Formats: sequence, C-alpha cells, structure tokens
Amino acid sequence: MRIDILSAVPSLLESPFNDSILKRAQEKKIVEIKVHNIRDYSTNKQKSIDDYAFGGGAGMVLCIEPIHKCILKLQEERKYDEIIYMSPDGELLNQSICNQMSSSYKNIIIICGHYKGIDERLRDQIVTREISIGDYVLSGGELAAAVLTDAIIRLIPGVLNNETSALTDSFQDNLLAPPVYTRPAVYNNWKVPEILTSGNLKAIEEWRHEKSILRTKEKRPDLL
Repeated sequence: MRIDILSAVPSLLESPFNDSILKRAQEKKIVEIKVHNIRDYSTNKQKSIDDYAFGGGAGMVLCIEPIHKCILKLQEERKYDEIIYMSPDGELLNQSICNQMSSSYKNIIIICGHYKGIDERLRDQIVTREISIGDYVLSGGELAAAVLTDAIIRLIPGVLNNETSALTDSFQDNLLAPPVYTRPAVYNNWKVPEILTSGNLKAIEEWRHEKSILRTKEKRPDLL
C-alpha cells in the first residue's frame, strides 16, 4: 500500500512515521508513506498557500491551486483508490472502515486541512471521501491523518509480528477487548484470574469472550 499525505506543516508527521510499527512496516516494504509539502506547489514568490475567505470572516483558507497541482502530479504516476480529506464533519472513523481500507485499497491520498480548512471546490470536485476522528476540532489534519494511517497499516498482513493480534483488538466484532494480564501472577497480593494460568485454552477463550461481552455492556452498550 502507498499513502500520500498532503500537508501545510509536514514536520508534524515526522515522528509518527519514523518509530515503532509504522517504521518497521516501511522498512519491510509493506507500505510506502510519502508526505508532501503543499508549499512546494505554490506559484507565487512568497510560497503562500492560504488566503482570506470570500465574504469576510475570521481565519484563513488553504488555496485550491497548490493542493490540486500536487494531486494531479501524483495521479500522473499512479491510480488512487480514494482521495480523503480529514474533516470534523466527515464520516466518523471506526474499525469497519479501517478493515475495509486495509484489505481493498492499494493507494490513497490524504489531505490535511489547516486554518479554516480547504477551498470548498476541492471537496466538491476532487475529494472522494471525508473522514473525522471525533467530534472536536484540531489545529490541523496532520494528527488525524496519522491516526487513520496507523489504524489502517497495522491491519495489513506482515506488519504486526503476530498477525492474529489485531483480530482480538477492541471493536473487532463490535466488542471491546477483554482484560489482559502479564507476569508476575501475584503482585502486591493482587492475583491474576486463575483461569488464565490453568492452561485450558478452550476455557480461557470462553472466559475472554464472556469478559468482552460484559465489558462492552458496561462501557459501550451502543456497540451491541
């Protein structure tokens, strides 16, 4: 999979993609992540990428031309399954969306908004999907793009050392993950449930499933 991210502040994305799982996924050539500075596509001397909104009002708007020129250049090189705009009024990101993207998409473009957002004509004519990571507003779309990228990539076969790990995460099958424990079995007189040290794998799986259902009922009944 290849993910191209268009940003006004590309330095914000340096750390998320250069550590841990996302770094290893790139080193294994499983995924390719490219961050593009939209200032590189500005045509004026100042390399400006924003301007005042027509009709007045506070805040600046990202201009249409630099973003469009960057997208056109990328589309000359390959076909994209989706051009995504990270927006607070997009569809709410969930595990189902991540599963679908990780299994069926080969190339995607993610546009990060900034200031008051992007020119609406880009959303009308170019963007194919809008995604939100929650009902709140960030200073820009970079952190949201990092969240989406991480959520997709970790599901691709070969990224995680144990590929079944992602299948037991919260929100798979609309259930929260069960409680987890590690060594020591007793700490400060706090004990791990005996079933988990019994060696009875079938009983352990049944216990975990029951705990997942119980936790979901208590914390996120809406999922059921």
